[in-house]
Amino acid sequence: MINRNIIFKIIGSLLFIEAALLLSCLGMAIGYQEDDVPAFIITIILTLLSGIVLRFLGRNADNYMSRRDAYLVVTLSWVIFSLFGTLPFIISGYIPAFTDAYFETMSGFTTTGATIIDDVDKLTHGLLFWRSMTQWIGGLGIVFFTTAILPSFVGGSVKVFAAEATGPVSTRLHPRLSTGAKWIWMVYLVLTVGCTLSFMACGMGWFDSINYSMGSTATGGFSTHTDSAEFFRSPAIEYIATFFCFLSGVNFTLLYTTATHRSLKLMYKSEEFRFYALVVLGFTIFIMAELMIHNGYAIEKAFRCGIFQVVSFITTTGLFNDDAATWPHVTWVVLATCMFLGACSGSTSGGFKSIRIVVLLKIIRNEFRQILHPNAVLPVHVDGNNISVQHRVTLLSFLSVYLVLCLVASFIIIAAGIDNTNAITIVLSSIGNVGPSLGLEIGPTMSWSMLPSGIKWLCSTLMLVGRLEIFTILVIFTPAFWKDN
Repeated sequence: MINRNIIFKIIGSLLFIEAALLLSCLGMAIGYQEDDVPAFIITIILTLLSGIVLRFLGRNADNYMSRRDAYLVVTLSWVIFSLFGTLPFIISGYIPAFTDAYFETMSGFTTTGATIIDDVDKLTHGLLFWRSMTQWIGGLGIVFFTTAILPSFVGGSVKVFAAEATGPVSTRLHPRLSTGAKWIWMVYLVLTVGCTLSFMACGMGWFDSINYSMGSTATGGFSTHTDSAEFFRSPAIEYIATFFCFLSGVNFTLLYTTATHRSLKLMYKSEEFRFYALVVLGFTIFIMAELMIHNGYAIEKAFRCGIFQVVSFITTTGLFNDDAATWPHVTWVVLATCMFLGACSGSTSGGFKSIRIVVLLKIIRNEFRQILHPNAVLPVHVDGNNISVQHRVTLLSFLSVYLVLCLVASFIIIAAGIDNTNAITIVLSSIGNVGPSLGLEIGPTMSWSMLPSGIKWLCSTLMLVGRLEIFTILVIFTPAFWKDN
């Protein structure tokens, strides 16, 4: 049976947190004396009242949570958080259509960064701050954030973390998950503050610095200007964004242990990090050469644009400092590959995750060896940890479902009249939580406003499915999930 009381209790508490986040945006709106103040006031009241009702319904809940409850509460949390997050856009009138507002909010919370707003500069400071806040909170997970600050959920928090965690190999940071979550959030906070101060040191205003730092460390990609990072025309700002996006694509537990032990060797010993760094380096050199040969870029500009876009795509951030639509088409293949790969597990990035690619490569290597030595027992090890046969089967199942979803969704979007390149990259961008697409109709610097409403809902669903690692969502739609036994 589903434990409704604990679900009501958790979602009610989450709505209190969302109201507090909206309160900070209200403060921003009041400070700039713009017309979105009533929208935030109404939204906060509605969110608080809904939270109170749900907390009342869950007043008799204990702290026990089954695995089934955990998967359901995580999915509902993201859906309901996004639902209330649409209200400031709709009430203020800046995004009057519910479909567009929900797409924008889901894109923020899942750190996808795709937008339906053609001119971001027209938004008020409060709404811009709310967009950035959605992706920053969604970076490490809404419920994971709750686990860090609400110890009353510890009874079921391990199962909740399992439902939100990214990647097939997990590491335990602390015996109490709430304590571990606090340390990981501390790393996240340090990265955000460091990024903000670095942007300010390069001449960026405090408001832009805060917003762009939240977008960079959350690998979200929402910006306060339509031209994204290109707006500032500053190589220093672009290098800083690249550096912090790259760090945010590293496993946060690895960053924490590296910092506490003060040894970069720990980072280098990680097979996943080495793969991630080598891919970034290799793809950057390739794109750099293409831009110099075919587009006539100078060495520094070719390197800066190449590494910025490669890091932006592989960490699924989605910021841009150049129009990749004007690049040689072979670079689109490289960037689309980055969309699929993603950065490290346990980071704020999306995509398939580098750790899965590392394990897959080792499985393929073992298959070749098995052909030559049929009776050999060939284990798969990553960083000294044995990957069990069950985990390997799960990984191959994950890859199969991932590819099937991409195929089916691409077919639907192409049937809706979108060109092939755009359709495929829109799907990869949505399920990988990347943000930009590649093509001529909807280029990497353009909004997704021209998509039909049905396709926007499909993309919103893919964003959530990708953010929660597919199985967390799909298991809810299986008959076995709803059986009492």
